Amino acid sequence: MRPRILRGPRLDAPLRMTEPVRTERLVLRPYTADDLDDYADIQRRPDVVEYMFWPLRDREASKRHLAARRRKTRLEQSNDFLGLAVELPDEPSLNPRAGSGRVVGDVSLLLRNAASRQLEVGWVMNPDFAGRGYATEASRAMLDIAFQRAGAHRVLAQLDARNTSSARMAERLGMRREGHFLEEHLVKGEWVDSLYYAVLADEWAATPPATA
Repeated sequence: MRPRILRGPRLDAPLRMTEPVRTERLVLRPYTADDLDDYADIQRRPDVVEYMFWPLRDREASKRHLAARRRKTRLEQSNDFLGLAVELPDEPSLNPRAGSGRVVGDVSLLLRNAASRQLEVGWVMNPDFAGRGYATEASRAMLDIAFQRAGAHRVLAQLDARNTSSARMAERLGMRREGHFLEEHLVKGEWVDSLYYAVLADEWAATPPATA
């Protein structure tokens, strides 16, 4: 592995995720190669990528993407990215040799600006497990990581304006809608609007637990 080159501002306390984070029902953890079956099952679904920038991924594309995501475990300088598997321990993995529960989603943090401690949170869930509050539970844990461990000042979420379920979830998380940008992105040949939600560190500290 080539040495990491650091340029520009960095977080005072860089975050490297090596151990799992447990919530009431879930485990958030770095990906392993054994997660491919579960990961590919999510990435192949039209109802998952409908409001996302990326296209459907077949198994081979999912394998390449998973390999790249497995390296995204550190937040230190601007544009660093952290992606974690959302594991449901009580549900068996599609891979019988995995030795873990089912990966039912993905949560992420992007360090947009290290100097001003601005991060972006993202979430993707398998629709087969929708409506049970898992996305909210996992995203709350990621916001805790952003503020308590990465020292974020502000965390935002950027959504396709048509994705009303994610907009409702951002509001359940206590995030404030800050903007509606018309035709901000050209996605799959179509101009789409974006919604921006955000929450500040002091607001998050005062946010009561969200309901699913």
